[in-house]
This record gives sequence, C-alpha cells and structure tokens, in this order.
Amino acid sequence: MSEVGVTSPLPGRALDRLAERHSVRVRPKGPALSGRDLAAFVGEAEAVICLLADRVAAEVFALCPRLVLVANYAVGVNNIDLEAARTSGVWVTNTPDVLTDATADLTWALTLAVARRVVEGDRLVRNGGFSGWKPDLLLGVGLQGKTLGIIGMGRIGRAVARRAAGFGMWVCYHSHRDARPPDGAEAEYVPSLDALLARSDVLSLHCPLTPQTRHLMDERRLRLLPRGAIVVNTSRGEVVDEEALARVLASGHLGGVGLDVYEREPEVHPALLGRPDVVLLPHLGSATGEARAAMADLAVDNVLAVLAGKPPLTPVVKPLVPRS
Repeated sequence: MSEVGVTSPLPGRALDRLAERHSVRVRPKGPALSGRDLAAFVGEAEAVICLLADRVAAEVFALCPRLVLVANYAVGVNNIDLEAARTSGVWVTNTPDVLTDATADLTWALTLAVARRVVEGDRLVRNGGFSGWKPDLLLGVGLQGKTLGIIGMGRIGRAVARRAAGFGMWVCYHSHRDARPPDGAEAEYVPSLDALLARSDVLSLHCPLTPQTRHLMDERRLRLLPRGAIVVNTSRGEVVDEEALARVLASGHLGGVGLDVYEREPEVHPALLGRPDVVLLPHLGSATGEARAAMADLAVDNVLAVLAGKPPLTPVVKPLVPRS
C-alpha cells in the first residue's frame, strides 16, 4: 500500500476507490500550495493529485524523493516544472477529453451572454429598472452569418467549432499544434494569426499557456480585430494582456469580452470590473458535476496505474529514468 496526497477534496467517488488500495491524505480546502509548503504536504507520498493553482516547482521533486507521479487535476500543466519532473524521474499526467464538452458549452454561454447582453438584462430586472418592452432596449449582436475565429484547434477548440453551425456562423482557425479541421464542422485553416484576427467577429481562445502564447493577445493584435468584435477566453488568463485589453475596450474598439480565466487569477484587472460590456466568470469551464467527477476518476486511474507498475493513461511527461 502506497501513500497518496491530494491537495483538495474532489467531487465524485474517485477518492473512495483510491482509498480501497492505498493510504490517502486529503488536504482540506485552502489556499493553493507551492514550493516548500507543497513539498511538506507531499512528504513521503509516492503520488500527489494536485490542482492547477498548486505550483509544482523543481524543489518539490528534490525534497520529495519518494514521489513518482504528479497527477494534475486539469488539462493544462503550466503549473508544473515539466523538465524538472522528467529529469527527476517523475511521471506527470493530466485530465484531457473528459472536460471538453463542458468547457465548449461554457464558451458558448459566455459568447451569448456578451452578444445578447444577458448579464446587463439580469441586473436591469433585479434592480427594478425594467419598465416594459421597448424597441431599443439592450440591443445586442446577432451571430448568424458572422465569423468565429478560433485560436487553438485542440479538443476544446474543435468542440466549440462543431457547435458554431447551430448559430449559423462560419469558422476560421489558427493552430500551431494541430491544423486538422474539426470533425463534423466546416472550418477554414488560416496560417496567419494576423489574418485570422482581421476576419473574426467573435474570437475564442483555446491555446495552451507557453512562453510563446503568453500575452499572445496584446494591444496590437486586439486592434486587428474588426470594430465591435467579441473576445472570449476560456483557455488561460495569461494568454491575454489584461492591461491592453482594458485600453482597447475603453477606446470603444471591441464590442464586448467574456472571460473565465485571468492573467493574475484570482485577481481581475480593476478596469474590467465595472464595465457592462464585460462578462466575468470564476473559472467555471469544466464546472459540471459530471465533468469534475470524470476528471477525478481519470486522475485516480493514472495514480492506480503508476503505483501498480504500469504506464499512466494520460501521460504528459515520461520520466527520463523512472524512480523506483
């Protein structure tokens, strides 16, 4: 029986399954862990299931010599020093596929909320400002016949593209990792990012966070979008320069913004907080009971496999020489 640390309670019954075979320590809800604090929690554990907010730096691998697996409860792994994991002999896994549809659905929820001014309308009614139907009350933007630009045609990007047909939108996309068109959807690959932006009435971001994509959407690129365009980000907050976004919004160039993630999460740029044309969500992309439970199941399945001497189901990093 091995020891497994889990940095937060998780939905579903996956941790019960894990506890049937191994000793499991679950940390109560609290601030994210990093560095020596995370290493102290991991201790003698052979595996840890951590959250995207937990920072797994090189010192964690050095201070926890029994650790053989970091199972990230997320698709993204930008919170982990992957090279340090590889050279330290530690597997790293993530939870792809199981949250694809939930995040794609939320992307469209944000898009519609901005385009049809749903949050503004809700506030108007709750604050007693609705005095009856008027021809010009909270006029929004129709999506039919418009172009949806997608940056990052991975699993979630393809799922978003498939849903676009139901709104009568044409899809263009730019993607470095995978230029395949989405299954079941017509879409045009645009090799130039600048050219994609110039055509995008709605821009949806689905790229991973890397040194190359940090501040990918800076002021120059934001101003390449057509006047009145909508920007939606359900990928990683650091992909967008929020200071630049605030300036471009204030200039009137953009029609609205929907954000589920933030550059300095959980902080939000103060210039965005008071704007009626910005819809802000607290990182809800995968927040359905079904998706979050499936993520826990996949993380646990990876732990069970590695601790049984088998390769994990969804590896991100294969160790150079696995720790024994």
